[in-house]
Amino acid sequence: MNKPNINIEKTINLLEKESNNWKVPVVTLIAIQKNDPFKVLISTIISLRTKDEVTIKASERIYKILTKPKDIYNISIEEIEKAIYPCGFYKRKAIQIKKICKILSDKYNSQVPKTIEELLKFKGVGRKTANLVLAEGYQIPAICVDIHVHRISNRIGFIKTKNPEESEFELRKKLPKKHWIRYNSLLVAFGQSICRPISPYCSKCPINKLCNKINVDKHR
Repeated sequence: MNKPNINIEKTINLLEKESNNWKVPVVTLIAIQKNDPFKVLISTIISLRTKDEVTIKASERIYKILTKPKDIYNISIEEIEKAIYPCGFYKRKAIQIKKICKILSDKYNSQVPKTIEELLKFKGVGRKTANLVLAEGYQIPAICVDIHVHRISNRIGFIKTKNPEESEFELRKKLPKKHWIRYNSLLVAFGQSICRPISPYCSKCPINKLCNKINVDKHR
């Protein structure tokens, strides 16, 4: 029988206590290291459908030639491709990065917008990327929902939604705003280390006794 009304404050506190044992999500790590919304945006684009270790190395290479949007006028598409290879869809991403940098340089004085509405105007930038840039790049309260956040929020029984976008708006209603920025990086680290999509490590889970285990048929 499912446990009703999971205590989200207690859940987050327990996860925080264990979080030092988990790998820091790649974009969070870059945000801490670079402290630059522009680089958070570019690394987020690179990271889509790409392993963290590939994203880190690709980011290191691209920032040797691209430190600010206007640098793009001295860089060819081929150079961008070479820098970010072998990230997923690297050719498409190279074109996207070049277009975004040109728009930022020409229309935004090389400043990454601070609102989700403006960020969504960039082709290829969806709600996940826009929210991550606000949260990690600017420390503006925003809820970035990826597959980990969507899955775990539903698995523990905090929300009941069908897709990440639906989860974002439901979390906006239910999750205290003080947790918005941290929620993504915390649940991504938790999802990569413990709360796996298939056969999660419930025996190692700090919130095992609180979790409703929705749709968990098998666990370790």
